[in-house]
Amino acid sequence: MSSSGVASDTLVRKLSRSTLRELSDFLDPQDAWKSVLVDIKKDTGEPRYTQLHVRRFERLVAQGKSPTVELLYDWGTTNCTVGELVEILIKHKLFAPARVLLPDITTAPVETYWRSVEDPPTQYHQEQTQVCAVKLNQAKLKEESPCMLPDSTTGPEESQEPPEDGFYSFTYRELTQITGNWDERPASIGGNRLGEGGFGIVFKGQHNIKPVAVKKLNLVDDLSPEELKSQFRQEIQTLKRLKHVNLVNMVGFSSDGHYPCVVYVYMSNGSLFDRLACLDGSCPLSWQLRCGITVGTARGLEYLHHHNHIHRDVKSGNILLDESFVPKISDFGLTRASSKHSCTTVITERIVGTTAYMAPEALRGEITPKSDVFSFGVVLLEIVSGLPPVDENRDPKLLMEMKDEIEDEEMTLEEFIDKKMLDWDLESVERIYNLASQCLSERKNRRPLMKEVLAELEGS
Repeated sequence: MSSSGVASDTLVRKLSRSTLRELSDFLDPQDAWKSVLVDIKKDTGEPRYTQLHVRRFERLVAQGKSPTVELLYDWGTTNCTVGELVEILIKHKLFAPARVLLPDITTAPVETYWRSVEDPPTQYHQEQTQVCAVKLNQAKLKEESPCMLPDSTTGPEESQEPPEDGFYSFTYRELTQITGNWDERPASIGGNRLGEGGFGIVFKGQHNIKPVAVKKLNLVDDLSPEELKSQFRQEIQTLKRLKHVNLVNMVGFSSDGHYPCVVYVYMSNGSLFDRLACLDGSCPLSWQLRCGITVGTARGLEYLHHHNHIHRDVKSGNILLDESFVPKISDFGLTRASSKHSCTTVITERIVGTTAYMAPEALRGEITPKSDVFSFGVVLLEIVSGLPPVDENRDPKLLMEMKDEIEDEEMTLEEFIDKKMLDWDLESVERIYNLASQCLSERKNRRPLMKEVLAELEGS
């Protein structure tokens, strides 16, 4: 029996909510739960679930729900046991989630399985069917070679085989080719530029019909080359260690050119910031979709905080949306991991982040998870209002200050609500707005923890 009291004969329906959530952290990304679903049988030996069931579980993702949790709730009604579930997990080499249930099971070493859709010479697109192969104690990211541009007279090198941690080390030359020589024309008019963040430009790459997003980091005015390299390493290490359905997935990285690059799975619906602004003529997000996005984002942030990481740059521009509008938190260059394995306040001399989202203590150089909560409060205001966090032509300029006008009854909540939405109801909007107000408390001790924010959103 495990330390949590779970044994082989424990009924799946008796598993705690926290255990189910921990399983979902492993099985939700890359749809690994489907590997479990296909091996669940009726008493007759026939499959319990059909493709219609699969589509029903897939739709739950857009609602901010976990397909793993919902699947196990459903299967649990048949009085299935943990032993049966672990047997299926081991069959598919999903050893890490199996050990969540029964830590003492003996299995072969954890492996990463790659399903090859095609067989080109430079195949690199990651189709993980089990995402628990990331080891927390991998060797440090190799030091970058001297900053020299590759010889442009030679052709692109093939991607290396993925190392033991499952991520590819690309050459700068190869990334130059797949991004159309870093074509800076916007992707909306046939170029490759997807957007620009605080520390680089993001390009769309097309290789073997597999779209990826390539972030090319570059120096900004007040950032030294050493600091840029440090942020690159921080992002790589964070994405290697932490895996969650609401964190962006890294395919690989490049460190052999003038510019370090990070390669991600492509998010076809861009950023939450762009979708709220209906950029490029996109349709307004419905209230139902917005609620799902708030839940998913909160789950990602709670996962980071639970694993002792503070993001430090939470904003709608760093919340990316996949084809089903599932939110994925991105940009981990500023993320701070505590060396003491705790998530408490740290003081830094360098003030970083985006001012329109920053908590008062963050402006003083304090690093605390409650600052992420404050920033998330601004995102909630964006979701309710559809307005940008700052507008030089607006009075007040900062969105967070418009909350004061509502509290002073200079504006009503109904006037604040995004008029492009047609499916909102005042009760649910008020609930989100009130939660945003709690997150935006000037005093950090009065703000809720991220897990409390998530519990409120999941209960709404």
